[in-house]
Amino acid sequence: MASTKKSPTPKNPTTPSAASRVQASQAKAGNETGKGSFPARVQAAAATNVNKVDEPVSKGGRKSPSKGTRK
Repeated sequence: MASTKKSPTPKNPTTPSAASRVQASQAKAGNETGKGSFPARVQAAAATNVNKVDEPVSKGGRKSPSKGTRK
């Protein structure tokens, strides 16, 4: 049976400003900053952290369409 272990939530999640500092320092040093590079991975992690919601996900059906919408 495969493990369904979740990765732990970091105590200090990466912020967009931290990702920006990493990218800038790597660019100044002449290092790669493109897709798959360390700065790119840091930026992706920061975006994920910003988009995470601390509230539990709603367990409901579809949202009903607002009034006045056309089909």
